Amino acid sequence: MKLSRLAGSLSAFALATALALTGAGAAQAAPQAATPGYVALGDSYSSGLGAGSYYTNSGDCKRSSKSYPALWAAAHAPSSFAFTACSGARTGDVLSKQLGPLNSTTGLVSLSVGGNDAGFADTMTTCVLSSDSVCLDRINQARTYVQNTLPGELDKVYTAIRGRAPAAHVVVLGYPRFYKLGTTCTGLSETKRSAVNAAADLINSVIAKRAADHGFSYGDAAAGFTGHELCSGSPWLNSVTFPVDSSYHPNAAGQAGGYLPVFSSAA
Repeated sequence: MKLSRLAGSLSAFALATALALTGAGAAQAAPQAATPGYVALGDSYSSGLGAGSYYTNSGDCKRSSKSYPALWAAAHAPSSFAFTACSGARTGDVLSKQLGPLNSTTGLVSLSVGGNDAGFADTMTTCVLSSDSVCLDRINQARTYVQNTLPGELDKVYTAIRGRAPAAHVVVLGYPRFYKLGTTCTGLSETKRSAVNAAADLINSVIAKRAADHGFSYGDAAAGFTGHELCSGSPWLNSVTFPVDSSYHPNAAGQAGGYLPVFSSAA
């Protein structure tokens, strides 16, 4: 064999060996698909109110870098991330102000909404400041709304999301159960705590049913916060605090330890 042919053969052998050792073959391995675009919609439980570290450009929406959408996006590096969730948002606000980033290429959507429609803030204020009977009356008003009116409002939102993002996987998240019962705890009476928890269970059941009927996944936040309710000794929710609007919202630990795993398992 001529030296030139021998050298060529050795070079070819070295190249083949190098390709084999690096896992390459005759055809290059296909690049790993990027995580699809993610859009985070909803109210304060999705914006991260109560967790601190708010983006300065989010204003009164109080979008937090410690919210579950921001944490998930940081960990998974989606091809795009649009964060339009806003503190105080109702279903009508989601429809009119938050759906702009959705399109045919959107791959993942998260959403929590419905609590403000049912009068969450006013209900909790009433229960903190008033008697058991007044608190229960206000909760019953909220329950009536949740049973009779909220399903139709949720349908409007879910239908609009699917229309704008037909290929997206949509994860609808519920709300935590606020209180661990049967414990000694300052603040609301056991009667009030039990009624608040039952109302949370009701709105979660309505949200889960409407989400399922639209083919969306449901994330059970009540399960995610079990053992970390108020009065548990290790709460992932703020009690009455300052600023007041952070009261009864997940703290940073609640976003990271409660909401994030629930969303991640459903995403």
